[in-house]
Amino acid sequence: MSAEAMRLSQGGVIDRSRPLRFRFNGAELSGFAGDTLASALLANDVHLVGRSFKYHRPRGILGAGYEDTGALVQLVGTEDAPNRLATRLPLREGLAAKSVNCWPGPRFDLGAAAQLVARLLPAGFYYKTFMWPHWHAFEPFIRRAAGLGTAPRRAPVDLHYENRNHHCDVLVAGAGPAGLMAALTAARAGARVLLVDDGLAPGGRLLAECTMLDDRPALEWVARTVAELDAMPGVVRLQDASVWAYHEHNFLNVVERSPRQKWIAQRNWKIRAGQVVLATGALERPLVFPNNDRPGVMLASAAQCFVNAYAVRPGRRAVLFTNNDSAYAAVLDLADAGVEIMALVDARTDPPAELVARLGGRGIEALAGHAVVDVGGAPRVHDVDVAPLADLSARRRIPCDLVCLSGGWNPTVHLLSQSGGRPRWAESLQTFVPDAMPQRTHLAGAVTGAFDLASCLRQGAAAGATAALAAGFAATPLACPAQAPAEPYRITPLWFVAPPGRRTKAFVDLQSDVTLDDLRLAIREGFSAIEHVKRFTTAGMGVDQGKTGNVNVIGAVADVLGRRPGDIGTTTFRPPYVPVEFGAIAAKRPGPLVFLYRRTPMTKWHEKAGAVMYEAGARWRRPGYYPRSGETMQQAIDRECCAVRKAVGIYDGSPLGKFEIAGPDAVRFLDLMYTNAWGDLAVGHGRYGMMLSDDGLVLDDGVSFRTGEDRWLMMSSTGGADAVYQRLEQYTQLEWPELRVVVTPVTTQWANATVCGPLAREVLRKAGTDVDLDPRAFPFMTFREGKVAGLPTRIYRVTYTGELSFEVNVAGRHGLALWQALMDAGREFGIEPVGSEANHVLRVEKGFLSLGHEVDGTTDPYDLGMGWIVGKSKSDFIGKRALQIRRGQGTARRELVGFQFDDGTTLVPEGSPITPGGAQGDSEGYVSACVWSEALGRTAALGLLLDGRRRFGERIWIRPPGRVVAATVVKPAFYDLGGQRMRG
Repeated sequence: MSAEAMRLSQGGVIDRSRPLRFRFNGAELSGFAGDTLASALLANDVHLVGRSFKYHRPRGILGAGYEDTGALVQLVGTEDAPNRLATRLPLREGLAAKSVNCWPGPRFDLGAAAQLVARLLPAGFYYKTFMWPHWHAFEPFIRRAAGLGTAPRRAPVDLHYENRNHHCDVLVAGAGPAGLMAALTAARAGARVLLVDDGLAPGGRLLAECTMLDDRPALEWVARTVAELDAMPGVVRLQDASVWAYHEHNFLNVVERSPRQKWIAQRNWKIRAGQVVLATGALERPLVFPNNDRPGVMLASAAQCFVNAYAVRPGRRAVLFTNNDSAYAAVLDLADAGVEIMALVDARTDPPAELVARLGGRGIEALAGHAVVDVGGAPRVHDVDVAPLADLSARRRIPCDLVCLSGGWNPTVHLLSQSGGRPRWAESLQTFVPDAMPQRTHLAGAVTGAFDLASCLRQGAAAGATAALAAGFAATPLACPAQAPAEPYRITPLWFVAPPGRRTKAFVDLQSDVTLDDLRLAIREGFSAIEHVKRFTTAGMGVDQGKTGNVNVIGAVADVLGRRPGDIGTTTFRPPYVPVEFGAIAAKRPGPLVFLYRRTPMTKWHEKAGAVMYEAGARWRRPGYYPRSGETMQQAIDRECCAVRKAVGIYDGSPLGKFEIAGPDAVRFLDLMYTNAWGDLAVGHGRYGMMLSDDGLVLDDGVSFRTGEDRWLMMSSTGGADAVYQRLEQYTQLEWPELRVVVTPVTTQWANATVCGPLAREVLRKAGTDVDLDPRAFPFMTFREGKVAGLPTRIYRVTYTGELSFEVNVAGRHGLALWQALMDAGREFGIEPVGSEANHVLRVEKGFLSLGHEVDGTTDPYDLGMGWIVGKSKSDFIGKRALQIRRGQGTARRELVGFQFDDGTTLVPEGSPITPGGAQGDSEGYVSACVWSEALGRTAALGLLLDGRRRFGERIWIRPPGRVVAATVVKPAFYDLGGQRMRG
């Protein structure tokens, strides 16, 4: 195996005794165990790793960890996985990866043609384009352009994911010097400690710096500390693992990427911690100037890490550009590694003399008060132009193949912010640091803005002792190892370099191709709030979630607006902090087990009968229709509808929401929940009710039956059942706890087979029942208890189809037996199973309401022509005052009406707008449902129309996509207007 061109002969934490082969973009390359894919690529002098999202510009390796924005690759072969960050991908034998977002490859990418029309693609261009022609002319192209990698087509081979729950006294996030001191202090006090570190090896920045502790290399102290922690039975240490979410009550999520069990791809930990120590460190940020995105432009801290941790020279000739002190240490480490330092460019006019003197002693030129104003080369850096900040036109060209940037350090406050904490602006550090800590959280190290090693060690010991003490253990801070005197950290703000009169792009977000000009455009458009700027430009919305660029965005916006960055504030920090695979979240619940469908006792029968299954409300799997061989969907629906209207049908009503309401105050409770009165309803009878939200709009509707003097069964819609139950619980527990009433959800305790149609009685009689089904003995809106097919049942006479209907309810375990018995009994009467599509047609014919169609969250009972259901004499019910105020305003509202088309076969999509004269303009309503009715021999449609009930007989125009359709406004009912069939 040949040696890599840029590999140093010694140093690093790699294992040179274990050479590894891997492939990148088809080329076979080599590395060592302990490498990342990024370090191995740099060792092989490969800098071009992909293309950017929007303009397809060449992208290289910017960082050495999660701060990298562009080094995304696609794993290929058996490990097919998209958007893996090369800087966080451990090298292993046979690994195969390729660049993303480029075709046919990264060197020649046809997508780069987007750069030719870049002026037509500014920030937010999609808000003002693609208006004509029709959206579908653009959608396929946009969907193909979306994303970076390609979603895997198969599950990992011989690997699975796992979830684990864990409790600990102290969780420490980060195994740098502060985190190790905190964990060791807490563990020695006897606390159960969980130490989580997202590095491939412990040590944090100590891996990247040539630092001494107790007059020995710092990594020896790291090894001793880790060995002691690993030997303690109360310590669990997770390496290559990230805390990706910090919720309330100290509940955290951790993703472990390299479990010791090799057959586990990833493990997601759910952790409840007594105390949390955040030692999450800080990330270096780049500087913003023209062409700062070329391969070969890298963070100074990353270059230092590749040299010291991986023994790789990231370039041969380097220029460093900084506005702070930290880059000076990186210069010396690069020089010691054999990199020729062409110049250090410091934006400060008076950098510390002692630092400049160190460089002078090594023959390195320091250019004070200068800036890099351009980068040349294609695709990799070839040279840079530097100029005094006082005169950016006085340029000097310096040849180089590596540009190292240090724009300052940003404490990693993401997890603290997720927990409810708020960062504040630190003027002396020119960054955001933690402020309030609402949970049982302690901070240590660079996350606090303390960037020197001595402070990190001291804070780590103090935080570990404080956390252990708060967890109930006797603890004192441990003595810290001896270290060199701390050097001050000094920085001068420099948010961007913008030479006058140049159109070259200066990037603030390298992954999403967001430029300084994009920020200025957003501000010109009126988006001065940082959250609005983020969404208009997409800055910080890529895979890195703004870890590297967000503070530069905030600083640039502040500079343009003439304000302080602290006055601009930050965007919201949300989980996950790092990308987490869906497999890790799903773990042993893949596929439908991630979010289970709800199934009725009859679901298997429906599937076996060939039903096309739909996802109904509340995740229920319900049959949509039952096609026979050779039938179209419409033919199957017509057949099912005809069976209900002319003979008999049966449908599975089990998902309907059902709640037992019991107690002496049950009637009063119902009176408050519903708009109409309930006290006069006799036992054994039912009544239709309507429930309003607090703002007086329809929340749900359904029938409730009085099953005893103080006992009721309330029914709700399927989709609204969860919301209704939450509403019932809220008011019984929080608003009216004095009411003596208990609510019990019983939806899944009952299986419901609804037999509907003119021959429904005959089917029940054939199945065998002891219930008198005569209409005088068993009238509409009543219920009876008895037996059907030998099974104990409760039968309700309610209808949603407009036909004679019996809702036969049995215990869930008897559901399938009941269904099969009714199907067998109904065979001689031509019984047909009926799906939700036919039910929809039947209810439209009758003008019955549907949640999500006519009840769309904006309607009240009067809009639906149901003012009669509002109890005028009732003293109160939920939403009454809001309803009265709205109705008292006297403004025209959209009202439920029917539509009749000139051509009886016309069908328009649901949601089609109604506009005056059919012209483009403000909508005055929409079509909520439009179906073909076999019973009517024409189409039937419902909708909401402005002032609709005053417009019966009027001609209106509906605008479905690409056409205009005329219709006449009619009453919202088309079949059996008197209701004799359902009451018979």
